[in-house]
Amino acid sequence: MVQTPTPLPVERAIHKLGGDISLARRRRHISQASLAERMGASLSTVRRMEQGDLRVPIHFYARALYVFGEIQALEHLLDTANDEIGLTLMDERVPKRVRSKADDTSGAL
Repeated sequence: MVQTPTPLPVERAIHKLGGDISLARRRRHISQASLAERMGASLSTVRRMEQGDLRVPIHFYARALYVFGEIQALEHLLDTANDEIGLTLMDERVPKRVRSKADDTSGAL
C-alpha cells in the first residue's frame, strides 16, 4: 500500500493539538503518567500524543479531552446542523418547483 504524504496543514493541526493537550495537562497539574492512567493509555502514547505524532489514534485524543472535561469540543467539530458548505450544496439540489401528481389533488401527505 502506498501512503500519501500528510498535508502540512494536517501536520500542523495535530502538532498544535498535542501541544495544547500538554499545556492543558500542565495547567491542571496532572503528570503524564497520571493522564495516561486516566486515559487507559501508556505513558509513551501520551508523550507521542503531546509531541504531535501522527500515528496516535484519534480515540486517545478523545480520551484526553474527556479527562479534561472538554469532550464536547470533539462532538462539535463537524456539526452537520451548522455545516454551511453541506447545507448550501443540499439547498442547491432542492427543486425550484414541486408539481402535484395527477392522483394527488388534496395536497396532503
